[in-house]
Amino acid sequence: MRNVQVIAGVPIDDLTMEQALDRIASYIASGRPHQIATVNADFCVKAWDDPELRHILRSADMLTPDGMPLVWGARLLGVPLEGRVTGADLVPAMAQRGAEEGWRFYFLGAGPGIAARAAEALRQQHPGLQVVGVYSPPLSSVVEMDEQIVARIRDLRPDVLLVAFGNPKQEKWIHMHARELGVPVSIGIGGTFDLIAGATRRAPAWMQRAGLEWLYRLLQEPGRLWRRYVVDLVHFSRFFALQWWRQRRGQGLAPIAPAAQPEREEDGAPVIHLAGPLNLATRDEAAARVGEALLRSPRLVVDMSRVTFCDSTGMGLLVDLTKRARAEGGDLRLAALSGEVAQTLRLLRLDAFLSLDGSVPEGLDALSRPETPPAEPKEVARWQVLAGPERLDIDHTAALRRQGEAALSRQPYLVVDLSVTAYMDSAGIAALIALHRQASEAGGALRLAGLRPDVRRTLDLARVSTVLDCYSDLERATAGLAAQGEEPT
Repeated sequence: MRNVQVIAGVPIDDLTMEQALDRIASYIASGRPHQIATVNADFCVKAWDDPELRHILRSADMLTPDGMPLVWGARLLGVPLEGRVTGADLVPAMAQRGAEEGWRFYFLGAGPGIAARAAEALRQQHPGLQVVGVYSPPLSSVVEMDEQIVARIRDLRPDVLLVAFGNPKQEKWIHMHARELGVPVSIGIGGTFDLIAGATRRAPAWMQRAGLEWLYRLLQEPGRLWRRYVVDLVHFSRFFALQWWRQRRGQGLAPIAPAAQPEREEDGAPVIHLAGPLNLATRDEAAARVGEALLRSPRLVVDMSRVTFCDSTGMGLLVDLTKRARAEGGDLRLAALSGEVAQTLRLLRLDAFLSLDGSVPEGLDALSRPETPPAEPKEVARWQVLAGPERLDIDHTAALRRQGEAALSRQPYLVVDLSVTAYMDSAGIAALIALHRQASEAGGALRLAGLRPDVRRTLDLARVSTVLDCYSDLERATAGLAAQGEEPT
């Protein structure tokens, strides 16, 4: 079981460097793709405003605490972290262990020549280190990067892929291509190659121990970093203060006795009842009960009606259990949340990731409801209208793209109705851009209708909302009554 706590809305693994290396070794042994991120305050601030990054971080397999604000924040929440596991420390430690155990590395990103210099420096420090490939691609967006990069890495079959594109580009690129790559461990490492290659200098050890590494970097590059540090300080402090206040308020609530109802099974799905505070003291017991039920079935409802309070570790447990259920093809439905717990989850924007239901019967109904197959396009005037899925992500992009390509081969005017689409990632954006190009090449057009705020925000952050024609609703998109780029309602 992962030991996770949520800080400013982002789940952070509480572990030491040795535990992180052991986890990485287990990922490599499994052969299945895993994504790791080293998280600092800047990640938290960006994730707060970026729906795609927020989802990626909550879906990742390991998130190490890179920045001191996370360590300080955990102490203020009363659940101290073991310490920092920074990218600058993790990469050399992985190189040492990898040289001993025969791990194969691929270095991707950074400026021209930087990754190659970093690879050579690590080889000199750790004889026997296997670096099977090094590549620094030209600058481009996530959705426009050369697809041959994926094929090149896949053919070399590394065990570890180190990606230095900077956040959030590296996290989005890894998430978008993880399955195609088939690499057991992919990690976004930011500027770590520059440090290893000597292109930038790291703070002295005493400044690292004192949590002043940020000050050393600021003194090195004041013109580039001062604005980012000020923004991060203000926004991270605000997000964290909201969480701290909710936690202090919730701790004052009177505990209640454990639920009398035993575990039961309805419609083939177990129902687990939790009660009282879900915090550090009760987390292990709750994890054991829910984890045991997930071993029997990945489709599970947890009755939260008697849970009075959920702290950072309780929220981390809910995120981890949800991820485990979904990894096995199921889902964890949290039912009948009290007002206090529901408000806390909404405050940290966890309600968009967790599956929440008003009652146990609603949760059971959601588990038993089959996934609706994609509807066939319908014709409205000269337009073919294709309904988008609830989630236009890596799991559902291929089906929409196939349908869109088939529709455009018949008639080059296509509207994708996104009115029910609550989430979109870079894979979805890439599919829409491909359909846009196909329509344009055929002398037609692609339009998007009914974008929800999070979807529109994702397109804006990817800087493609001015390329793709967006309309507030289906009627305007098919009638052409609105101007290109109109804000959605």
